[in-house]
Amino acid sequence: MKKILLYSLWMLVSLCLYAQEKARNPIIFADVPDMSIIRVGKNYYMSSTTMHMSPGVPIMKSTDLVNWKLIGYCYDTLNKVGVDALNLDNGQSTYGRGSWASCIRYHKGMYYVTTFAQTTGKTYVYRTRDIEKGTWEATSFKPMMHDHTLFFDDDGKIYMIYGGGKLRIVELKDDLSGVKEGTDRVLIENASLPAIPEGKRGGLPAEGSQLFKVNGKYYLFNIAWPAGGQRTVIIHRADKITGPWEGRIGLQDKGVAQGGLIDTPDGRWFAYLFQDHGAVGRIPYMVPVRWEDGWPVLGDEDGKVPMTLDLPPSKGLIPGIVASDEFSRKKKDRSLPLVWQWNHNPDNSLWSVTARKGYLRLITGRVDEDFQLAKNTLTQRTIGPVSSATTSVDVSNMKDGDFAGLCLLQKNYGQVGVKVEGNAKYIVMVNASSGKPEEVAKVPLAQNVVYFKASCDFTNRRDVADFFYSLDGKTWNPIGSQLKMAYTIPHFMGYRFGLFNYATKQPGGFVDFDYFRIEAK
Repeated sequence: MKKILLYSLWMLVSLCLYAQEKARNPIIFADVPDMSIIRVGKNYYMSSTTMHMSPGVPIMKSTDLVNWKLIGYCYDTLNKVGVDALNLDNGQSTYGRGSWASCIRYHKGMYYVTTFAQTTGKTYVYRTRDIEKGTWEATSFKPMMHDHTLFFDDDGKIYMIYGGGKLRIVELKDDLSGVKEGTDRVLIENASLPAIPEGKRGGLPAEGSQLFKVNGKYYLFNIAWPAGGQRTVIIHRADKITGPWEGRIGLQDKGVAQGGLIDTPDGRWFAYLFQDHGAVGRIPYMVPVRWEDGWPVLGDEDGKVPMTLDLPPSKGLIPGIVASDEFSRKKKDRSLPLVWQWNHNPDNSLWSVTARKGYLRLITGRVDEDFQLAKNTLTQRTIGPVSSATTSVDVSNMKDGDFAGLCLLQKNYGQVGVKVEGNAKYIVMVNASSGKPEEVAKVPLAQNVVYFKASCDFTNRRDVADFFYSLDGKTWNPIGSQLKMAYTIPHFMGYRFGLFNYATKQPGGFVDFDYFRIEAK
């Protein structure tokens, strides 16, 4: 009997170890939507969407398609001058807009990333020879090409395919400075047909184009979302880029869709796609691909998205995608790690990591009544299935009307922080689950250093968060009501942890954050 028990225990441990030796979907349980991936030698590079955040168009690197690390951004600010919506000026914002789906390509020693912005109505081209350490050269032109794919063909011509439902193709100038006149034409009249037959109404028409050439044939990936159905991968194939094109459904499972093809150095193929996963955002999946009759076939033998993959296991998203920050810097280092992004363009005169050694200082520069229009909220992604963030803040230099602390940013946001009313300070919790902010708790504060925590639970799309405060950094007290998180289209982004400070009466106050620490389960 003892031997049987020992053997059973050994088998259980072996199975657990075996399970840990393989990657699991989703490969990134965080908001990394609209991925575009290339392989150069043994390295993979990915661009993604962060819309109204600055810096923008994040670039990530991996050597195994599973473990990714931020290595840079294409721009610090999209347009700093003359666009109030990007700067949160004059009551304007660009939530849910900014720069959208990008396309990354490598051609003749040069890396290219292209994107587009509804806010400016332009298409942007970024290029560099050193994607890991170099700077990006930027050009832009009109019109804005929605969900485009950049493609360098073997004959030297450069194309973009763009649009929704009715897909169009243009030829670009050799220096990618604009469109060659007279080349814009319809490529596929109704790319949605494989998923949304003629006569059917509603749903999302085919968009999110990504074009690939494999063994002399062209393969165009798109996503459609039939009314009452689920997100669907559509693949079109042609012998010539001009067509004719034939299309079919590539994948219809778990709502995993939008992306493209990538191969490994040892000859295997995968599709990189993402899933709308509630409040945490749009999360990446890898799906195995096999080739049959000249078509990429996505999924396992049953055409489903597998939850385990023949790829190395994940080492976690910390510190590659998100990371703690003690705000300790070398004397001349005034920078922030790449995991941080500002909500809209920042005012760089109103923050510092050198004004007080080991602290992040946020200074108020104007009066704001609406938290979502306040400048210099510093953010990182939340991660699933469960994550939390803690911070310590010195509030001794706040002014009457100031509000500072820790938030979960989306349209239906939550905040825990310190408010100053006259000569008194209070710990407050604000809950905007209903779409409108409500101050649901208020506790008098008689000290200058206070600690805050926000905990998120995205398990099985529970999408709830709880807030806490501490007076000593050890004993945590729940405060306010539970935040019911919701992914809303006005923001079009998963929830983010954020550090904030803004004035409602007079500018000039400041707070010092001692650290930001993130944990995941």
